[in-house]
Amino acid sequence: MLAQVSLAAPSRFPIRYKVVGVAATLAALTYLDRVCISVLAPSITKEFSLSQVQMSYVFSAFTLAYAAFEIPTAWWADRIGSRAVVTRIVAWWSTFTILTAAAFSYPSLLALRFLFGIGEAGTWPNAARVFSRWIPARERGIVQGIFFAGAHLSGALTPALVLWMTAFLSWRQIFIACGCVGFFWAAGWYWWFRDEPANHPSVSPEERDMILRERNISPHEGHDAGSFAAVFKHPSSWVLCLMYVANTYGFYFLITWLPTFLQKILGFQGLELKIFAGLPLALSVLADIFGGLTTDRLTKRFGTRFGRCSVGFLGYAIAGVAMAVAAGSGNRRVAAILIAIAAASSMFTLAPSWASCIDIGEHRAGVLSAAMNTSGNIGGFLSPIVLAYLVREFASWAITFYVLAGLYFMAAVCWLVIRPDRPISCLMATAPIGL
Repeated sequence: MLAQVSLAAPSRFPIRYKVVGVAATLAALTYLDRVCISVLAPSITKEFSLSQVQMSYVFSAFTLAYAAFEIPTAWWADRIGSRAVVTRIVAWWSTFTILTAAAFSYPSLLALRFLFGIGEAGTWPNAARVFSRWIPARERGIVQGIFFAGAHLSGALTPALVLWMTAFLSWRQIFIACGCVGFFWAAGWYWWFRDEPANHPSVSPEERDMILRERNISPHEGHDAGSFAAVFKHPSSWVLCLMYVANTYGFYFLITWLPTFLQKILGFQGLELKIFAGLPLALSVLADIFGGLTTDRLTKRFGTRFGRCSVGFLGYAIAGVAMAVAAGSGNRRVAAILIAIAAASSMFTLAPSWASCIDIGEHRAGVLSAAMNTSGNIGGFLSPIVLAYLVREFASWAITFYVLAGLYFMAAVCWLVIRPDRPISCLMATAPIGL
């Protein structure tokens, strides 16, 4: 009875912002469990006598499973709601984070990371689905920025945290410690969250009515095959997917091989290694928030297409230039800083990317964002493997940075033709939409 009274107690602070805050902790939790393996990679490779290429497959086993199960998990959430599905996601991935500590061979490590990826699949599309129902259209950019800021802040702090833990815990014990946190989060989420604002006992009538009035999604959800297929009939859906390959390809370099590159190639050690390993994601926190603020303000003033696409184009154009210059830099600190700038610039585009999924997908925002994230994670799957083979073939890391710069330039071009101002409801009601 006391718990029910506490949950239903009125609050002056908008409940939708509390939802955003809880979602940001979810994003932070995902990066805690993803990033720790890159920091622990030297210990793991030493224990199992793995080559660089073999370790790249360990990194990519997660990404392969994550990409394969993104759309099915998002579709499931559209059927039964994000409250139940997110609870299952967090409990599953936490279980296999802990079980990573039980790895006894290279094949077992591959299998455990693959199962971990299955569990985490669908996390971010479910966040987009939650925001599509809880957040008015005018606030979506900054909300997405805050969500990703939570992830990247966690990613920036995790290397230092894990390095500190290695002083008194083995790599196996660190996986156990990180995995346990998720079970507490999952229990809290299921108890407190509701899929619709109208069903949350703490939402005031005024906030509920405002959200329903301003969230700009079609009034009839529908789960028929036609509405599902409409997501993939929209031309911009495919361009969003292509664009996002560059983002995730670059991101997985940051959380897999960047610490190794900084240590073995650029020669950073101790405090400098911690600083430069965390700098890309630390700068990304600012980029996430300012990217969200910028896309919302430009959208309000100039319309949805300019507000989303101009931010996406500018972010990737800067990222491409910075990465290309870093590849040819002869100064190791300048190179490390430019890599961080390129990473942050690419993350500047996250808010318009995910907000565009909500703008276009409406009630199918979960499926569209899952499709975009699936394509991105194909790039994420390839990133550590391609890097390992390129370095082995050319005996140089510079070529890998030029490849990434080219992908960023390709993504910038994609934003010239994306149409977030044309939702799928228009496609279902009229003739097919052109670019």
